[in-house]
Amino acid sequence: MDLLKIAMWQLGTKEIKGSDDNPQIVEYASFTGITDINNDDIPWCSTFVNWCAKKAGLKYSGKANARSWLGVGKTVKNPEPGDIVVFWRGDKNSWKGHVAIFLGFNFDATRVFCLGGNQGDAVSIADYDAKKVLGYRRLQEIQTLKIPNPPLKKGDKGIEVTKLQMVLNHLDFNCGDVDGDFGTKTKDALELMQANGMLPVNGEYNNTSRDFIESLLQV
Repeated sequence: MDLLKIAMWQLGTKEIKGSDDNPQIVEYASFTGITDINNDDIPWCSTFVNWCAKKAGLKYSGKANARSWLGVGKTVKNPEPGDIVVFWRGDKNSWKGHVAIFLGFNFDATRVFCLGGNQGDAVSIADYDAKKVLGYRRLQEIQTLKIPNPPLKKGDKGIEVTKLQMVLNHLDFNCGDVDGDFGTKTKDALELMQANGMLPVNGEYNNTSRDFIESLLQV
């Protein structure tokens, strides 16, 4: 489901004044596993974006601080509606920030319009100074890992190589871009995994490597 559409459905959700809390705002945090957010008085811009991203099946930060989004997705210089925008607050070098969903610019690109949570104590559309942007991010879909079928070796191409590359990157054996092409980086990453698992190091994906990957994914 579209991230922007999910966020728009929440427009108008606002904090409840006094000791009561809006349960929907509390839900933004609990749904994404963010702890220590149990009321609507704690800044919740990041928990709102986390909720929207998870609902949309996209990667999310899983953290309550706005700047955590600088490590999610990929950097984009020409943002499109539905991308994520992160601003600094107070001091550019502090930990403070604000995160929201990018909508567009004003006529001279000095203001950034975005849909976000905790904007005027509500889910709303607001504009911010473009000079305070730390970065624009494009979120990627959460991909289900599938164990590839052996055998695979350098020079092979196709969906099974793509599966292998996704698994290697997920397990922190970095093979670079997931492009379905079993090249040198994929071979090096596989050899590192084999060495870590005390397997025969040959850079070829075989039944032994598959069984080891399966054991790692079950941990």
